[in-house]
Amino acid sequence: MEHYITVSPAPAKLAILPGAFNPPTRAHLAMADAALTMADEVLFALPRAFPHKEYIGSEFQTRLEWLRAALAGYPRFSLAVTEGGLFTEIAREAQAVYGAGMELFFLCGRDAAERIVGWDYGEGDSIHKQLESFALLVAARDGVYEPPRQIRNRVHALALPPGLDEVSSSEVRRRIRAGEPWRELVPTSIAEMMQHGDIW
Repeated sequence: MEHYITVSPAPAKLAILPGAFNPPTRAHLAMADAALTMADEVLFALPRAFPHKEYIGSEFQTRLEWLRAALAGYPRFSLAVTEGGLFTEIAREAQAVYGAGMELFFLCGRDAAERIVGWDYGEGDSIHKQLESFALLVAARDGVYEPPRQIRNRVHALALPPGLDEVSSSEVRRRIRAGEPWRELVPTSIAEMMQHGDIW
């Protein structure tokens, strides 16, 4: 784990928001802001590799610069690049940096929670075993996530402001390709960077 933005002092409770951030959106910031009701710091984690997708479109370094610009001015948001892409891999990297004594959460939307809980981890730790090391903070997007009974005590719902269900990185990219207005979906600080970058 390589930090690009740090927060001081070290948190007792850390929420991690991993993502491709292609590009970062207002929904990402709203999710992180909501997580501060449960955590002292929100770490935006940009993995070098993903378990379920490849890097396409904008380059890794471009996404990193977008995140640095988007998070400027948020004193409780930090930024790091991780080697692993699975939650359990990122958790180990975070514990090595922050210490094993902190309380750890992973932040995601409803669709990601369904994918994470239903993922086939093969010979690795099951989601039930993983949730002994961290809990999930699940933002209600296009509906509220209903976790299986066995893990319900390790999954916490987060409410988001209205009007964010349609705000996503894929929608930004779709609108750009279609020539439709898109700037209101992303932080103001990166709209100009995206406008003048060869990113799609």
